[in-house]
Amino acid sequence: MADANEWNLTAEQVARYHEQGFLALESFISADEVARMRAIYDRLFADRAGRTAGDQFDLAGADEDDGEARLPQILKPSQYAPELLRSETVARVRTVLTALLGPTATMGGDHAINKPPRHGAETPWHQDEAYWDPAYTYRSLSIWIPLQEATVDNGCMQFIPGSHRGEVLPHRQIGGDSRVHGLEVVPGTIDVSAAVACPLPPGGATIHTNRTVHYASANHSDDHRRAYIVGGGAPREPVAVPREYPWRAGQQTTARAQRARSATRTEG
Repeated sequence: MADANEWNLTAEQVARYHEQGFLALESFISADEVARMRAIYDRLFADRAGRTAGDQFDLAGADEDDGEARLPQILKPSQYAPELLRSETVARVRTVLTALLGPTATMGGDHAINKPPRHGAETPWHQDEAYWDPAYTYRSLSIWIPLQEATVDNGCMQFIPGSHRGEVLPHRQIGGDSRVHGLEVVPGTIDVSAAVACPLPPGGATIHTNRTVHYASANHSDDHRRAYIVGGGAPREPVAVPREYPWRAGQQTTARAQRARSATRTEG
């Protein structure tokens, strides 16, 4: 595994992250690491790893077993391929967490999103914190790593600068469809005219905060758009004033949630 001390963010990059709520890096992991990560990634999706446990599902569709997924996702891929945690990637992630959030920050979960060629769905505008327990406050980030070139045409990340300074916006299940696990900001809530697209070469990365509003377009290219994402943060703290995220209740009735509950009962 690479020595994390061989690589670090500059003071200017740290300042830009805190000002804008996101940061784009042209180079985050080596070409050899991209090839290794991509082989693991493709194997996990080919094997439909985590499907029965509710960890593999269609983020943007009805998630039917006999249907073609529009936006396949695997939660906790490192649970199904532990070698992901013994990597240059993880060394770099830990370096970023310390640089941006301080010494108490630790790595959290990982996930992988695969937009199929020519019809992979968009990832609508949303904030990561909208998926989380509203009883806590968070100081967290996500690191998004493309395993091939990421372009506007195939679904690179796009961000609204400064949006991390606001509150968690109203969300709903994508398209208002109760079968869909993924979330989107309620249409008409935000102005996206100032959005910044971040195309990257393979092995680059974007980093964004838990409240930064972000998006990725549909994949119109002839190749899969592969992205490996790792999160982490400082310890969460209870909120002073209770909050409610009513959209989270709808997520509990999706096919993905039902598989996850069934798997938990079986394990128990």
